[in-house]
Amino acid sequence: MAVDVTTDKTFEQDTNTGVSVTDFWATWCGPCKMQSPVVEQLADELGDKVAFTKMDVDENPDTPSKFGIMGIPTLIVKKDGAVVDTLVGYHSKEQIERTLAQYTA
Repeated sequence: MAVDVTTDKTFEQDTNTGVSVTDFWATWCGPCKMQSPVVEQLADELGDKVAFTKMDVDENPDTPSKFGIMGIPTLIVKKDGAVVDTLVGYHSKEQIERTLAQYTA
């Protein structure tokens, strides 16, 4: 499964059903470049249970502002449209898997 690109216009629609993870990132962000392959690997492995999206914070300022995102990378986990977890900074595959296990069991 691929990581879909989401925007300010499509974010709510893209993340309103089931469990979703959105990777907030920017092209100039070093830790984001480390986080991205981890998110892509998780999308391949968990794509049948979790929807994975990513949002460039420079191109889409409204959604990060709405969620109070001050640092990137930030991963927002939503379940049925409600934010249930936020992971700020780089996180390992195992850390993200542990977080998601709480919502996909």
